Amino acid sequence: MENAFQPAGVPPGLEYLTQIDQILIHQKVELLEALTSFETKNRYEIKNSLGQTIYTAKEDSNCCIRNCCGPNRMFEMKIKDHVGQEVMNLVKPFRCTSCFWPCCLQEMEVQSPSGTTIGYVVQNWHPFKPKLTIQNAFKDTVLRITGPFCACNCCGDVDFDVMGKDNDQPIGRISKQWSGLIKEAFTDADNFGIQFPMDLDVKIKAVLMGACFLIDFMFFEKTGDGDQRCSVFG
Repeated sequence: MENAFQPAGVPPGLEYLTQIDQILIHQKVELLEALTSFETKNRYEIKNSLGQTIYTAKEDSNCCIRNCCGPNRMFEMKIKDHVGQEVMNLVKPFRCTSCFWPCCLQEMEVQSPSGTTIGYVVQNWHPFKPKLTIQNAFKDTVLRITGPFCACNCCGDVDFDVMGKDNDQPIGRISKQWSGLIKEAFTDADNFGIQFPMDLDVKIKAVLMGACFLIDFMFFEKTGDGDQRCSVFG
């Protein structure tokens, strides 16, 4: 029986997403990582437009894999609400990255609740531009994401346009926001903004959130030697 306070078709814990059309994601600065380049688990705060924290996210991965495989590593990302209840689980397998080999492309499975797939984020091969597909649980294409030729934020934001599956008219955006020279130079703690239509299916809003995390790892995560990735190919 459907909970009287649970909107039909909305996974538990994602009800708040039905009321908003933008999300802010702030990665927390890890002091050990900033000082030593030792790769620690990524942690994020997910906020509304007023700056209020609505969810938190923490990477679940192996220490050796983080430091040997870098941004291409496999991991799970646990997303919890303000009372610590898990509402989403993101699953990313290990994938290589190369603009010359259109195989083993990046992807992410989005679950809500954990164990129940609600969608996928899949990288599409392209010789010089970042392209991703947002899919539903049945792997039907729902939205497309296209990034700039150079996904490198030199003193400015980097925008990834969100478009319908059959047209090139943007309906939303994922933006890597400029965090300031010092923070950008010495850490990989990134800030993102996500915009989408208010009436978009809440499950697809959640998958777009997963796409933001995947974009962070593909284009803005530091490599094992501490160098910032600056490439359209991740």
